[in-house]
Amino acid sequence: MYVPPFTVSAKAINLISEISRLIERYAIRLEQEGGLLLRKANRIKTIHSSLAIEGNTLSEDNVRDIIDGKTVIAPIKQIQEVKNAIATYELYQKLNPFSVKDLLKAHGVMMQALVDNPGRFRSSGVGVFSEKGLVHMAPPPDRVPMLINDLFSWLKSSKDHLLIRSCVFHYEFEFIHPFVDGNGRTGRLWQSLILGKLHPLFEHLPVENMVYANQQSYYNAITESTNAGESGPFIDFMLEEIYNTLKIHQGAALKESNVDSLIDQDFANKFGAEFGIKFGIKFGINEKQILLHLEKTPTSTASELSQNMGITQRAVEKIIKKLKDYGIITRLGSRKNGHWVVNR
Repeated sequence: MYVPPFTVSAKAINLISEISRLIERYAIRLEQEGGLLLRKANRIKTIHSSLAIEGNTLSEDNVRDIIDGKTVIAPIKQIQEVKNAIATYELYQKLNPFSVKDLLKAHGVMMQALVDNPGRFRSSGVGVFSEKGLVHMAPPPDRVPMLINDLFSWLKSSKDHLLIRSCVFHYEFEFIHPFVDGNGRTGRLWQSLILGKLHPLFEHLPVENMVYANQQSYYNAITESTNAGESGPFIDFMLEEIYNTLKIHQGAALKESNVDSLIDQDFANKFGAEFGIKFGIKFGINEKQILLHLEKTPTSTASELSQNMGITQRAVEKIIKKLKDYGIITRLGSRKNGHWVVNR
């Protein structure tokens, strides 16, 4: 199986740890008062920034007006780009980040009426240019389907952390440049979709806004990785952007005790404060988090729970066994295609 070349630096390992720590805080922030408005505001930031990187000059206010159905006086192409991006991000929860078919579907929506063959791989050579000339000549078009299939095969089967996989995919996707246009905005969307498998909050985290604010560094990281022949420098850059975005958008800093308190409150709201009594068990904070995750996403695996919570997979498996032994959760269906049920 093809494995993209990359190295995981000490910086990347530390960032993964810090990101895992901040994920739950931001998830709680999204559930607090004003969370719905925050989701909408961040979607606007995401769409505006991803298109602005590609040269779209519409403002965040313009994007908001288009979302709200208001008339905006601007170049038709730029309005179409925003409408397409809105339609594509509305598909977020229906798109499978491990599916080439869904990638083509997303590109078809993203680039509708903007290119001749939206949703199809390019049939001609393309290059990436800067003010100084050619920066990168993409692989020949006849190799694109094979390269993309190999990349998706690795993405689906790799055991590397999803944070790492998302960054490697993003870099390799831009290197392949599979479409005649729209590669940047599609690649950034796809990294977001991959991260959504780590935690649903990534649907509402405007990483593109941070990339837009550090656009030259973004291109420098791509160039540095290309020169190095592996995506390590790009991994470091993107993880730092994700970390900074989480840190800025989580709201007021929360102490760990406050985080635990909010998890307790969320658990009590969903299951009742006395839920464990009938089973003869007192739930710790990790048990509560796992039950909350399984209630929300019944198909979660131990590996996914481990990554979401920032604890080891072995610790998750021990808690799951304990909850099963007490009859609190039940597994329905096969190990591969089944799901969990919380027994109320």
